[in-house]
Amino acid sequence: MEYWKVDWLHDFQSEPTRIYSEIGNDGYEVRKVQHYRDGQRLKADQFHESAEIGLSEIPVGAIEDVARQPEFSASSISLEEFERAWRDASWATGTRNPSGSENPEA
Repeated sequence: MEYWKVDWLHDFQSEPTRIYSEIGNDGYEVRKVQHYRDGQRLKADQFHESAEIGLSEIPVGAIEDVARQPEFSASSISLEEFERAWRDASWATGTRNPSGSENPEA
């Protein structure tokens, strides 16, 4: 597993400014946390996705490629740092399970 912290440098009010990702050996996200300007922190995994947050549908590639893009500041982090971000985040309301049905109790 790899763990990333990516700061997204932009002016969009409704988009996340920081993204934490747990990346599996196959290059796909396993878990994700997004921080927003208003202080909201949302998390997603394969069983809990929503319109606000979901896992990437394609492999994420190399962190060096992300870091080279001017709108991102990306670094590898420890499992412990990822777990702190995960614990501090909430599930989005109206999450969808992998079949696509709504599950507001998740």
